[in-house]
Amino acid sequence: MAEQTASMKTNIGKCLQQHSWMQERAVASPDIEDPTKIHGHKGIFTTDQRCKMDTLTTYKATHVPLRGPGVRLRGIRRELLEKHITQVIREKIHTEQSPPPPEADYSSTTQKDFCVPGFVPSRPKSTRVHDYKREQAITFWSENCQQIQGVTPIRNLNAPFRKSALFSTPISERLDEEDLPPDN
Repeated sequence: MAEQTASMKTNIGKCLQQHSWMQERAVASPDIEDPTKIHGHKGIFTTDQRCKMDTLTTYKATHVPLRGPGVRLRGIRRELLEKHITQVIREKIHTEQSPPPPEADYSSTTQKDFCVPGFVPSRPKSTRVHDYKREQAITFWSENCQQIQGVTPIRNLNAPFRKSALFSTPISERLDEEDLPPDN
């Protein structure tokens, strides 16, 4: 450490004017005198070390914000009239831009669709007696069974979807049948 300070002292005056201790002191490293304390260069900004810095800048000192005239520019009646007109216009625009919400309907789907006033539930009269255990149900597929592709030939139109082994029966056995099923 002592070697560094000695080498720094010898290098100080090389680039500056000879024997100008003021320049050497201003440019020198701050820890030359006491390497344990680093306080920076003292006395560059001010010679009075105890004074406080001003918080007022030059800009703030020269440019003062404008003040009002200090007297009323409009009368009380005109101010009240302007406030009333702006309030009326504000309310008018608010009602135009945001209409009132629609009336809330809290009825369920059952109430809307099935509980219509004046509706009397009734069952249609049957034209003949039906046995749901023996008869084939009428569905979309039973009505359109002739147009379905890839289905085994139908033998009985009243029961088109009964079990049929025709798709897995060998052709040699099918040729022995007397009436062949119609192809679609």
